[in-house]
Amino acid sequence: MPMKWASVLVLIQLSCSFTFGSCGKVLVWPTEFSHWINMKTILDELVHRGHEVTVLTSSASILIDPNKSSAIKFEVYPMSLNRDAFESLSMQSVKKLTYYPTDTFWTYYSRIQEILWEYYAYIKKFCEDVVSNKQLMRKLQATNFDIVLADAVGPCGELLAELLKIPFVYSIRNTAGYNFERYSGGLLCPPSYVPVIFSELSDKMTFMEKIKNMLYMLYFDLWFQMFNVKAWNQFYSEVLGRPTTLYEMMGKAEMWFIRTYWDVEFPRPLLPHFEFVGGLHCKPAKPLPKEMEEFVQSSGENGIVVFTLGSMVSNMTEEKANAVASALSQIPQKVLWRFNGKKPDTLGPNTRLYKWIPQNDLLGERFVRGLRKVEKFWNTQ
Repeated sequence: MPMKWASVLVLIQLSCSFTFGSCGKVLVWPTEFSHWINMKTILDELVHRGHEVTVLTSSASILIDPNKSSAIKFEVYPMSLNRDAFESLSMQSVKKLTYYPTDTFWTYYSRIQEILWEYYAYIKKFCEDVVSNKQLMRKLQATNFDIVLADAVGPCGELLAELLKIPFVYSIRNTAGYNFERYSGGLLCPPSYVPVIFSELSDKMTFMEKIKNMLYMLYFDLWFQMFNVKAWNQFYSEVLGRPTTLYEMMGKAEMWFIRTYWDVEFPRPLLPHFEFVGGLHCKPAKPLPKEMEEFVQSSGENGIVVFTLGSMVSNMTEEKANAVASALSQIPQKVLWRFNGKKPDTLGPNTRLYKWIPQNDLLGERFVRGLRKVEKFWNTQ
């Protein structure tokens, strides 16, 4: 059995009671966009195996849709903040979180500082809306959940687990400077050979590069302490009626599921409660819709280009759309563009617009065929 599914089975066992044949109740504290897409893969597997999954989401959620037909249950809580403002913040984050080749480490993180501080303020308000909702908390208590599954990027799951007196596990890719993982999970990241993300350093650093890497880690420590952690420490202490810290609460996690592969990471010491689960969302490719298959097959030897700006962007201004369409029209490949706006005037005959692209089905088998071609090439050299 692949290691990634072994990790999911650990979660399943944690969510089950000790009585043979019985299944557990899982409460989920998610975040938005690609984080939700990755987490939903785990939830679908839990539901498939007979577990009861309840996702706690706000009325301002952007991607999480409780109205979609699903075996997953949703508990929607009202939000006291403006939904439009939250959605606007999410759209702004697309630009600020995009890493450009011309960016330095400092220019990149100075941009995302602004958006993340505002983002954490929203998450904190979401959490306040939940724990202050006495009717909702009584309902959660009465449901007798067995475990909480949370995304560590958006705190609060650990507080809910503490209030409900149940264990919890995390699903996460990474936090800035590996801050939560280091201070709460105990993950060792020696700055002498574990480079900070986006530092463009390798695990074989010169003495000056090691100093630079150390400064990067100190920078994130200061960042989290001054503008993030203090507010959460006070909030958690007030809710629990005793002094505590965010790091202390997060440190109680039973497992940290890391959404990547260990073999694409730099070598580092690992602890037993950290498990790599990269690729959980990968599935065998399904047949494409007839029209899309015919368009792809007409590409010939030039191949195809799949153009999408991810789960956070579905539209853009007319001017930008025309600029992108003009550029795409000049390449020899056939282009499948995920776009939900007005058809650009400069759209070329080699480009088709789709509101949704089945990327797994579109790229899965073709990627495998591409690897076979590369393998065949190298075997003949």
